[in-house]
Amino acid sequence: MREGYACHALSVDYGQRHAAELTAAARLAEALGAREHRVARLDASIFQGSALTDPTVAVPIDGGASGIPVTYVPARNTILLSLALGWAEVLEARAIFVGANAVDYSGYPDCRPEYLRAFEAMANLATKAGVEGRGIEVRAPLIDLPKAEIVRRALALGVDPAMTVSCYQADADGRACGRCDACRIRRAGFEAAGVADTTRYLEASAVPNKPD
Repeated sequence: MREGYACHALSVDYGQRHAAELTAAARLAEALGAREHRVARLDASIFQGSALTDPTVAVPIDGGASGIPVTYVPARNTILLSLALGWAEVLEARAIFVGANAVDYSGYPDCRPEYLRAFEAMANLATKAGVEGRGIEVRAPLIDLPKAEIVRRALALGVDPAMTVSCYQADADGRACGRCDACRIRRAGFEAAGVADTTRYLEASAVPNKPD
């Protein structure tokens, strides 16, 4: 919006345990003046095996795992971006913006700049808009920003971080567990930015996966 775009916001319900992010997205879209906000709903059964979609897989809370974490959702960004691409063609949009971050990306392969460049190339080969010379750009404005800078950028643009949800296992009201990797990285971002952490956390006694 700062760059003059008329924004159409898309969220996807894929059975994520932190579904409070969908409510937060709708709230932010309205508060910041998006033209509209839609929620696409997918069959959650195709995403099983991830800690974010499968209740039998525990969300890690120690941050010590190496490699691709169990919170990786198979092909998630490819599927989400494909849905956005379809809607972008309908809207005759020239750009898709996605919040991928490669600095604190937790090892997700579909948050890397080279992945997004490859998706953009594919998008412009696979669409009527691309073939006719009206290419669609894939933009990731947060891709190379550390979390501290993301916090500062949000505040500069008038986004209240307290309205957002990062937690992998937020409760229905969007309150964060304070223990998962997403919470740990987010808290470190506030600390590095020298900004008060306005995240709404659960009481300690209600934190899921609290170790014995």
